[in-house]
Amino acid sequence: MSRDVIVACDFSSREQVLSFLDLFEDEKPFVKIGMELFYGAGPDIVREIKARGHRIFLDLKLHDIPNTVKKAMHVLSSLDVDMVNLHAAGTTAMMQAALEGLTREDGTRPLLIAVTQLTSTDQESMERDLLIKEPIDKVVMHYAETAKNAGLDGVVCSPLEAGKVHEVCGEGFLTVTPGVRFADGDKGDQKRVMTPAEARRIGSDYIVVGRPITAAADPVAAYRRCAAEFLGEGE
Repeated sequence: MSRDVIVACDFSSREQVLSFLDLFEDEKPFVKIGMELFYGAGPDIVREIKARGHRIFLDLKLHDIPNTVKKAMHVLSSLDVDMVNLHAAGTTAMMQAALEGLTREDGTRPLLIAVTQLTSTDQESMERDLLIKEPIDKVVMHYAETAKNAGLDGVVCSPLEAGKVHEVCGEGFLTVTPGVRFADGDKGDQKRVMTPAEARRIGSDYIVVGRPITAAADPVAAYRRCAAEFLGEGE
């Protein structure tokens, strides 16, 4: 398994995302398609970006009763994406149903990962709004173990927790980490963040980076900088 940077294409229209991807003449970055773009442009945008040669993380964070999630995952499996996700809080039964629905008749499927706690969530908001009183680190590790036991491939977690997830669940269990910012950049609404180099050192397998790349004056240069820092090039 090789590490990689996933670019969060959080645009609202087909025209915006394709104009952004047109900037990358020499690269085919791994991209994340989230709710904003998927709901705005529909599943055809997934097919179009895939046809351009990009790997795709479809970030829809499914969370519903097991049967509904199973059927939804069956539909998503036909889009030929490389990674999809759901909320670990949906329970083991939901995650197992999702895995069943995602698996095609020939036995192949995209990677399936579970969201532990969003990187916009901190200890205070988790206790106040979710009534979860345990330490956030303990909650994330419990969700990660539950996802692994359900048969999933990894989790979405803060880079602050990536190393511990590997300790608990093994090196082969993927950690996909948003909340990555350049040292000289704006944190935005993220509360648990690291730089690309710090995320690499602590054990992130994939980092998901949006605004530091998509809102940069030179997105291609920002992507290359992010990739170089995360992959340790030049060290």
